[in-house]
Order: sequence, then C-alpha cells, then structure tokens
Amino acid sequence: MSITESIGEESCGGIAAPEHSSEGAVRERVSDLASFEQASGVFWLLCHKRTGVSGISEMIGMSSPAVSHHLRQLKAAGLVQSERNGREVIYHAVRSKQIHFLHMMIDETLKFACCGEDE
Repeated sequence: MSITESIGEESCGGIAAPEHSSEGAVRERVSDLASFEQASGVFWLLCHKRTGVSGISEMIGMSSPAVSHHLRQLKAAGLVQSERNGREVIYHAVRSKQIHFLHMMIDETLKFACCGEDE
C-alpha cells in the first residue's frame, strides 16, 4: 500500500488532496514535518528568551548550522528579529498578536507547556 493510499483522499479534514499530489510529494511533505518541528522549537524558545545561535544550540541539542538555517527561515518569515550585542547576534520573537496565536498553536500542536501550564 502506498502512502497516498494509506492516508486516503480526505486526509485534510475532509478536503480532498490535489490530484497532482504524487507519492513523492507526500513523502517530501512528511519529511518537512521534522524540519517544522525543529523550526517550531527554535521559535518557541525565542518567544521566551533572547539568545544567540550557540545558546539555542545548547538548549535544544541542535547543531549551530541547523539553528542558523532555521533562524534565517524564521527571520525571512518575519517571525523573529535580531540585534547585535558586540560580536554576538541576539535573536528574539517579534511581539504581535499574530505571533502570540502562532505560539499558542505550537504549544498545542507539539504539546509544549509553558508558564506552568498543564498539558
């Protein structure tokens, strides 16, 4: 059984998958989930703490190049900002209503609990 057969046509809340979705495209999306989870973890951390690449890398156990890659994506999307502190670049999440909602979505989706909340 292929991936597309196993997930069925109504895999997105009753919305049929596009006809052009090949098994390769589905595999690519599934592998993107791991990248999404990593980028979400970096973003979630930056909602709580201002820190540099090495600090993020140490806190979440990800290599510095991987953290830098995710930070570039988050910055390009307008989700994080950076500022120089001497030789170090410090990153933090943008403060906005949309970012707050995104943070809540990540909390729920990845089952993170912050600020003493229960899961």
